[in-house]
Amino acid sequence: MSHYFINDESLGSSPRQVRYVINDVAFSLSSDIGVFSKSELDWGSRVLIETLLPLSLGESLLDLGCGIGPIGLTLAYFHPRLNVTCSDVNTRALVLCEKNAQTLALSHRVTCLQSDIYIEIEGKFHSIVSNPPIRAGKKVTYRIYDEAKEHLEDGGSLYVVVRKAQGAESVKKHLEEVFGNVTILKKSKGYFVLMATKMN
Repeated sequence: MSHYFINDESLGSSPRQVRYVINDVAFSLSSDIGVFSKSELDWGSRVLIETLLPLSLGESLLDLGCGIGPIGLTLAYFHPRLNVTCSDVNTRALVLCEKNAQTLALSHRVTCLQSDIYIEIEGKFHSIVSNPPIRAGKKVTYRIYDEAKEHLEDGGSLYVVVRKAQGAESVKKHLEEVFGNVTILKKSKGYFVLMATKMN
């Protein structure tokens, strides 16, 4: 069985558009089968985007498990000084993310990179954001949390969105153990937006 969190090159194709409005700006992203939330912006991603928009995210951001790019691209659109790396293991999602970056005229500030979690990620970032692939299991998602610290600048933060029903409280506790701090930035319809900061 195929999943959006693996790279399945045997899938057919059924192109479509994901349309959503953030801060009165209408976005239309190219999508297809075999990617996460292929037909609409999922609520977790929306809550994460809207929570992060007013924040200072620094100059460099990694969107880990970016899918077709709604989180990283929307943040890049509203933060003109932000350089964004969109990373995913799913080749189809990355091709679409790259196309969407071009459509939004963001290619000069957005890099799309295939990577299994952090394996191909180089350098450090002021912000790491993720709507983690919960269905991939803890072995995958907890690597996102555990290895974030070494990819963050001092003072940089990891931002994740997790549903309460899918273990948000456990993730909060784990981030507290890894980073020594965690803040609930937002709760909405059972989703928690969590922030953990790498202290100097």
